[in-house]
Amino acid sequence: MISLGTVDRMRLGVIDIGSTTVHLLVVDAYPGAHPLPSSSHKIALRLSEGMAADGSVSDEQTDRLVDFVRECVKLSDDQGVEDLVSFATSAIREAPNGQAVLDRVAHETGIELEVLSGRDEARLTFLAVRRWFGWSSGRLLVVDIGGGSLELAAGLDEEPDVAISLPLGAGRVTRDRLHGDPPSPASVAEARRHVRTMLARDLRPVLVGAAPDRVVGTSKTFRSLARIAGAAPRDDGPYVPRTLTHADVTAWVPGWPRWTAPPGPTCRVSLPSGPDSCSAARSSPRRHSTSSTSARWSSVRGRCARGSSCGVSTTCPDRRDTGQPA
Repeated sequence: MISLGTVDRMRLGVIDIGSTTVHLLVVDAYPGAHPLPSSSHKIALRLSEGMAADGSVSDEQTDRLVDFVRECVKLSDDQGVEDLVSFATSAIREAPNGQAVLDRVAHETGIELEVLSGRDEARLTFLAVRRWFGWSSGRLLVVDIGGGSLELAAGLDEEPDVAISLPLGAGRVTRDRLHGDPPSPASVAEARRHVRTMLARDLRPVLVGAAPDRVVGTSKTFRSLARIAGAAPRDDGPYVPRTLTHADVTAWVPGWPRWTAPPGPTCRVSLPSGPDSCSAARSSPRRHSTSSTSARWSSVRGRCARGSSCGVSTTCPDRRDTGQPA
């Protein structure tokens, strides 16, 4: 006889080293259920923006990374984490001194970072989107704009038919192509040509399949676009419907090059009122779970579907942006 009276719980921790943000997420994982978030700790390390001309991670950034990972280990011990896994993505994956950074982190903290390939990033993102929207959502096209790379995946099942990664992250394009604050019209035009050229060269595998029934955008880049276009703020929760249309984005494009960055690294600015069309963004889940190491990472990252930075992809109530910070 199988007893259903007890539920095995495991407290998991994941250190996610992104190109912009470094994040520790602690969750309680239960068999057959979505992970329940326990705590979150992160900093905006911006690895992709502090690199040398050859793409190497600077000594200063490495120092900060080591310090943060050390903090994560201490926090994990304090919170009773039973299994701590850690991953790095495009910034370290593509840095000429990436292995040296990994070796130093391991030597000084005892944590061995696993470097995910771009394709695996796309696959895990797709898996979590599928788990969040379910089979009834049909064929999915998932787009994830990170700091260093752009991931795209499409398919009908849990494993995408195609998953690709391109060096078109928001931070990378800004650093390499959009010079000046604000950038000149010539810089904007050159950046646009560069992006379109790369997409034209590499996007065919995504386009040759059947048309998607649902297109889902993930990451803070889409959330920010959503807020600019009039989406509900993050504090409204993950279940508020949010969509983003081409018309929403193009309504704002002419004015973006004239915007300047806030005066300090921690400043926040109020967003201007949205256009009459109130559609907002497709913030969606990221990763979900099976039993492998990478899948455990996806499982924890999958709680983003129910966390503060994500929502579902339908139509928002008719309203204009309130001008509150994103």
